[in-house]
Amino acid sequence: MTIAVPSLVTLEAAALAALAAAPDAAGIDDWRAMWLGRQDGRITGLLRSVKDQPAPERASFGGAANLLKGRVEAALAEKLGGMKSAALRELTTTAALDVSLPGRPQTIGRLHPVTQTLRDIIAAFGEMGFRVAEGPEVEWDRYNFDAMRIPADHPARDMWDTIWVDSIIGGKRDMLLRTHTSPNQARVMERQAPPIRVIVPGKCYRQEATDATHEWQLTQVEGLAVDEGVRMSDLKGILYEFARRMFGPDRKIMFHHSYFPFVEPGVEMAIDWPVKQADGSTTYKWVEILGAGMVHPEIIANHGHDPKKYTGFAFGLGVERVALLRWGIEDIRHFYANDLRFLSQF
Repeated sequence: MTIAVPSLVTLEAAALAALAAAPDAAGIDDWRAMWLGRQDGRITGLLRSVKDQPAPERASFGGAANLLKGRVEAALAEKLGGMKSAALRELTTTAALDVSLPGRPQTIGRLHPVTQTLRDIIAAFGEMGFRVAEGPEVEWDRYNFDAMRIPADHPARDMWDTIWVDSIIGGKRDMLLRTHTSPNQARVMERQAPPIRVIVPGKCYRQEATDATHEWQLTQVEGLAVDEGVRMSDLKGILYEFARRMFGPDRKIMFHHSYFPFVEPGVEMAIDWPVKQADGSTTYKWVEILGAGMVHPEIIANHGHDPKKYTGFAFGLGVERVALLRWGIEDIRHFYANDLRFLSQF
């Protein structure tokens, strides 16, 4: 098949006329398929026919065909640019942005109430000279129990109270999710000579039923002070100041005897807490918030220090319990239900 060069002019005119008539992007796509499509495009077919031209005419015909294609593609680019500019003009006139208007407010995150309480606790003890010491949440049995004078038959080792890791060495389980942060106190005493004055915050895990006042996961802060001449009166003074800072200067505190394997003597501390009555009056009840005591001499000796020279005190409290009291929340499970209606109140 041979095509005369003058007929290319007619073909180009038809292509440009069809392009000018294309009303929108869909029309442009249809035009491109008809004229420049790889399979059935008319101009594409024209270029493929170069080989069918008489030998003397192939060069001139091929050059003219390529020029035609270039002019058509240039017209297409100009058409697309004009459509884009028109769309932009319409956008800037009909949907213009008024920069004088105030911006749309963005949702700002906030600290979880337990994290807020934890930071306040750390700040309170930090101002009293305690530094923060952190340790692993997956702990060895010997640090979690043995180093704290908790023998193998102690209730804390019961399968319902402890979440063990599936690791058995020497015929027994030796790794667990720590049930308290006391193991890190042992680690501190191993690597540091007195004076020691640290608080140990972190997550703890206990395989127990969840109810309004208990969760299988809790955040704990324990404190340890070891030095020459440390007395029970020092412990009471520190804890009284802590209660005053966290719950207000008018709080009363009460200590009563309690048992913990790693302290002797052991105490629990309670604060007087206001309770609104139905008639509008206020009464007070004692609410226990932490356990404490003087570090057992065996623990001091087991970590390489002379119990005749050094004494110490330790205490531990649950951060969630403090948060419950601060904000008058009745159910600890609200903290971890991921309900933004609840969390956004703090």
